[in-house]
Amino acid sequence: MAEIELNGAVGLSASARAQQMTSRMPAKPRTLLSDAWRRFRRHRLAMLGVVVLLTLALMSFIGPYFYIPRLAAELAAIGSPFLQERVDLQTAIDHLDFMSILSGPSAIHPFGTDDLGRDLLARALYGGRVSLLVGLTAMAIAISLGTIIGATAGFFGGIVDQILMRITDLFLSLPVIPLTLLVVYLFRDPVIKAMGSPEAGIFTIVVTVIGCLAWMSTARIVRASFLSLKEKEFVEAATALGVSRPAIMFRHILPNAIGPIIVAATLEVGSAIITESTLSFLGVGFPPDTPTWGRLVTDGSQYLQAAPWLALFPGGLIFLTVLSINFVGDGLRDALDPRSRL
Repeated sequence: MAEIELNGAVGLSASARAQQMTSRMPAKPRTLLSDAWRRFRRHRLAMLGVVVLLTLALMSFIGPYFYIPRLAAELAAIGSPFLQERVDLQTAIDHLDFMSILSGPSAIHPFGTDDLGRDLLARALYGGRVSLLVGLTAMAIAISLGTIIGATAGFFGGIVDQILMRITDLFLSLPVIPLTLLVVYLFRDPVIKAMGSPEAGIFTIVVTVIGCLAWMSTARIVRASFLSLKEKEFVEAATALGVSRPAIMFRHILPNAIGPIIVAATLEVGSAIITESTLSFLGVGFPPDTPTWGRLVTDGSQYLQAAPWLALFPGGLIFLTVLSINFVGDGLRDALDPRSRL
């Protein structure tokens, strides 16, 4: 029998033996990150959301460097005195062309013009910068507060947990939009005076108020994760080795709870953009000369019958941004859920 097996082995070709040896080699170990990325790529709506978000971000931050020179050349070709001294986005959004008031979408003005003849696409590009920065900054504030409060409540438990959760419930019971309106109205002028610029002052107070009123859901998510993870064996081992409590919280437990935090962060961006748009729509957001998507919708709402594109295009950008962020959040939630691992 041994001789037959030996002859069979000798009879195998070199390629067959190599394939046999390769099949016996252990598979490359899969990590949590690689598994999450593999599942995320399979989520078609999430990948679509990533593409749309990247496109909007590139349009807002890089697009003006290509669009504004083209706009200047197009207007110069038809004899319009536009951007003769300098070509930049600020000049483009402030340029008045009374010969093109409320013009519809065209080759020169793809989004049309507003009631003062200003190019709507140039203003939408600038507004995208402001709205996206507001969303990201407010998200960072909300996630930071929610993570610290939720981690503290979940790790220490007892009276600390009770106090922090009652504070969280108190903030959850507050009407966000009316309270935001009140705070912005009361502190807008002092903050603008301290910052020395209306845009910087409004940006600071808006993102601070939105972030400080949006941390509660993150705190609850982080608390639930910490309550579960602090009972695991690796936490007991770290405690037995004399590792300090802050180190256990932020070096051992927090990295294992990062998945739900990332999902919450994506959703907070969309919520912050909607809140900022609401404030601008109600007239207490950024100054009228600072175009944001919410401000453009507000200005366009006065001409819904004569020039519906004034509200349609910026409103569509808000819709696409928030919808794409929600798609990405759903994809991250499915990708980072350990129960869906194969």
